[in-house]
Amino acid sequence: MPTTRLPIILMSAAALCLVPLLVPASAGAQTGTPLPADVDPESRNRLAIPAPDPDGGPSAAAAAIRGAGTGVNARWDSPVGRPLLELAILITAREHDAPFEWSLHEMEAVAVGLDPDVIDVVRNREPLSGLGDREAVIIQAGREIFGAHRLSPETYRRAVTLFGEANFVDVVDLMARYAGTAARLAAFNQQMPPGWPQFLPLPFTPPDDVDPRSRSRLPSLPAPAQTTRATPSLYGRTLSPQGTGPGQIRGHGAGRASLEANVARPLLDLAVLVTARAYDVQYAWTLTEPAAVENGLDPAVIEVVRVGGPVTGLSDEEAAVISFGRELFGPHTVSPETYASALEAVGGTTNLVDLVDLMAQHVSDATLLIAFDQHLPAGLEPRLTMP
Repeated sequence: MPTTRLPIILMSAAALCLVPLLVPASAGAQTGTPLPADVDPESRNRLAIPAPDPDGGPSAAAAAIRGAGTGVNARWDSPVGRPLLELAILITAREHDAPFEWSLHEMEAVAVGLDPDVIDVVRNREPLSGLGDREAVIIQAGREIFGAHRLSPETYRRAVTLFGEANFVDVVDLMARYAGTAARLAAFNQQMPPGWPQFLPLPFTPPDDVDPRSRSRLPSLPAPAQTTRATPSLYGRTLSPQGTGPGQIRGHGAGRASLEANVARPLLDLAVLVTARAYDVQYAWTLTEPAAVENGLDPAVIEVVRVGGPVTGLSDEEAAVISFGRELFGPHTVSPETYASALEAVGGTTNLVDLVDLMAQHVSDATLLIAFDQHLPAGLEPRLTMP
């Protein structure tokens, strides 16, 4: 049952009094001062592309960035080469503490020729001295994007010099895709299949609330009819064993239209804001917040997310979505209790799978917006206080 929101409203009123003082100081480069030297004045990011339509939200800006890539299937056909592309996936998995993603792609990386010593540098978060320039810049880029939520101009210049702009867009887009996959795997506690080694040291012990067949919180789906892959993997199969992995998880959903029909719009906007806050994405937050208020999300709830406040006093549904997102994107593991609350808040497994898919898409978009330093449209005041 919803609980009273009086305590949080009082806290929010006090916090809101601080926003006019905090916001301009935290993001002056967005409005009152010149753009950084490596940001194009038209696109307001690091690429010389048409300005994204702000009415399309953060996904439109991310799509515009993706469009500056080569247009090839990055993982299979990029001239960057398979070893370095598997390295991009591995640094993404490492920064998200994603053991399933890491373990399967470590085997793939070794098989395509990535030096095991390079893999160990990523696994153990070791210094980059002694690595080749191309390996070092991919690892450094991943650490900055997913750790600091900012890609420095120096690292960006090195990457573009080594790979070319379009190829680097492809590399980041690949990282973006696997960052979204990591979110899906963590939300549903995907663990390794029985007998499969887990190669990634973790700062947490995964919960044991998993189905014995799927090795996740979701039951196994019936095996699909056999189809021929256009581009088979090295082993002639998908990396994930049947019944496990991101495809199995997404198979439990019904799609975006179903989600929007079954879960209240304010809760969906809240999930997007929690994701933007977790990745410190000014563009995504500032474009989403006004729409969220218009759709009925209480400004007091938004303030809790903005300032990282306690969820005490929120409705059960709001508290569940915020807590779920904070665990998913903070420690990268969701407790059984938080998972159960989120499941109840959105009305069942199908809706939760689709909600996580929405959040995962925004994680992918956030990766691109961070890497290419997407700034707000001219004159638009930032709404997110940045660390």
